[in-house]
Amino acid sequence: MSSLGLPSKKQQTAMNARLQAMIRDGQILVNRNGRFCLVERMPLVTGRVIGHRDGYGFLVPDDGSDDIFLAPRQMREAMHGDRLAVRIKGRDHRGRPEGSIVEVLERNTSEVVGRYVRESGIGFVVPDNSRLIHSVAIPPRKSAGAEPGQIVVARLTEHPGKDTQPVGEVIEVLGAADAPNIETEVAIRAHGIPFQWDPDALAEAERLGSRVLPGDKRDREDLREIPLVTIDGADAKDFDDAVFAERAGMGWRLIVAIADVSHYVKPDGALDTSARERGTSVYFPRRVVPMLPESLSNGLCSLNPRVDRLCMACEMHVNDQGKVTVSRFLRGVMRSHARLIYDEVAVALEDRESTEARRLASLMPRLEALRDVYRVLAAARRRRGAIEFEIPEVTFAFDRRQRIARVVPRMRNDAHRVIEECMIAANVEAARFLKRHRVPTLYRAHAGPEEDRLEDLAAFLEAYGIRLPRRDRIEPAHYNRIVDQIKGRPDEALIEVVLLRSLPRAVYQPENSGHFGLALPEYAHFTSPIRRYPDLLVHRAIRHILGGGGARDFLYDRAMMERLGSHCSSTERRADDATREALDWLKCEFMQDKIGEVFEAVVTGVVDFGLFVQIADLQVEGLVHVSGLGSEYFRRDTVHHRLVGERSGQSWQLADTVRVRVVRVNLEDKKIDFEMADADADKRPGGRRRRRR
Repeated sequence: MSSLGLPSKKQQTAMNARLQAMIRDGQILVNRNGRFCLVERMPLVTGRVIGHRDGYGFLVPDDGSDDIFLAPRQMREAMHGDRLAVRIKGRDHRGRPEGSIVEVLERNTSEVVGRYVRESGIGFVVPDNSRLIHSVAIPPRKSAGAEPGQIVVARLTEHPGKDTQPVGEVIEVLGAADAPNIETEVAIRAHGIPFQWDPDALAEAERLGSRVLPGDKRDREDLREIPLVTIDGADAKDFDDAVFAERAGMGWRLIVAIADVSHYVKPDGALDTSARERGTSVYFPRRVVPMLPESLSNGLCSLNPRVDRLCMACEMHVNDQGKVTVSRFLRGVMRSHARLIYDEVAVALEDRESTEARRLASLMPRLEALRDVYRVLAAARRRRGAIEFEIPEVTFAFDRRQRIARVVPRMRNDAHRVIEECMIAANVEAARFLKRHRVPTLYRAHAGPEEDRLEDLAAFLEAYGIRLPRRDRIEPAHYNRIVDQIKGRPDEALIEVVLLRSLPRAVYQPENSGHFGLALPEYAHFTSPIRRYPDLLVHRAIRHILGGGGARDFLYDRAMMERLGSHCSSTERRADDATREALDWLKCEFMQDKIGEVFEAVVTGVVDFGLFVQIADLQVEGLVHVSGLGSEYFRRDTVHHRLVGERSGQSWQLADTVRVRVVRVNLEDKKIDFEMADADADKRPGGRRRRRR
């Protein structure tokens, strides 16, 4: 260090910290001789790894280039979420770039939650997160008294190497696998979702108080007399958007007001650091892990009724063709005139004589104007060919013991669609505004389907008599035509799911590449800064421009946005994985006392070893193993997506309706096994009569 002209201990410590940060960010690495090397001068790719339950993984490069396949032998020394530097060594059998790990730049996993097991006197923790493929060895006297089968949290003391497995110690025993709320506790820890608040962040939130200060209202437009309202679900607590519409000339004046979180959460403060780490709020059936402390998310930032709140608003003029002809952004102070619920608004709009309509009489002209704006926006959406899926969803009702009492379908109505179209309109205007001013930001980008997925989709649809157009010219409108074509068919829900799965995930990135699903050339997330960090970044950019700033003096540059986009996409994926696994756990728990019962189900997948089926009313999926189909051999017909009995000719194919009996529920693996309930081998109720050769 002295050769660098850094004689003092303080300077040397600062330099070491800077070097470690550069290693973590993948800018430099240390070679075998202990020398620092610039990654950009080496044939290496840096990024974050996504593990797969079958042992292999993919590196998602920082620069947004194609994912790199990592074979199981490479994944021995890495864990899901680690940042790596890899060398591309060729292509695998599917033509994907394949890499070998040169350096693990940053470890992402410090704790593992899973089931404690003991084999031959040796303890292990089997991770609940299926993306973590390593069992963690627990040395003697490091088990914290855990009993085999209990769910525990283990802290890693040694990470995996090429020839060694990870080692850890149990630091918390969560309890038995069937304890109430255990699924949420496991999902939070298994996916590394931050759920404990940094004391500095809580102290910073506490200092902000609970009321908008008079000084904060200065230099803002006063919107308090405009009857803005929030429309959300009955159980919502954080209200970050309010809407207003009125007839104006040949169109409508539409205002979408959003909580001004950027006024309170300053860049690089303790609140901002916590929000950035979390990336998003995570919504479980019985618990929410918020991105911001509740004093902000449910209090000072939330657009609660009849109190002053700071907002960032988008005012638009929408013509009768559903086109936004003029828009502007403003910093305002508002007062929500009512906290409304989707269902009551839908009933009021549908029936002017209903109790709900009479109770909301003073607001009905504005609600009807919002409905009219929605209709022209929705018509414009259909004209441009945006994909419109209506995938059914369910929610759970719990009893006093916190056990699932019943599964309840979640229905979308026109009130949901009103808010959705208003939010999309504001998001589009935010993207256009930022693009016009060329300030670095995060766009919400959604690419079209990749070639291999299109080929699989075309083969699937062909079995149902549906043809895709030329693969090199696929457009969102083609998907929409298929959705219209299958309306009312018994296999409608199945085909929609397959269509959805053929599309890649939307991501956050500084490059504006458009949104395929919405058929939009530019799109950003502006409307939920209380629960999404990318929205907060968009607000900061808009706030900077409204203050007279430009790209040169903005706090963030493109490279920083690239890293933040990758991180936010990762935290969104983490939240989705966690909530899905918690739901799967709850569904298994719900089905545990249904063993022996018979349900009507739909075949959703055909594989060599059986049929995947779904109980549509419950959205519960499971497997009918070939051994539960009959006492003969079955072959898989890949062209028609069916299993055929070699002796009887009996067959089952995708979308067939079948009657199945629950035979086994494995809470540990979150799997449900069925068998065919039809004892008559000559006929399958709801399906086809068997066909003989």
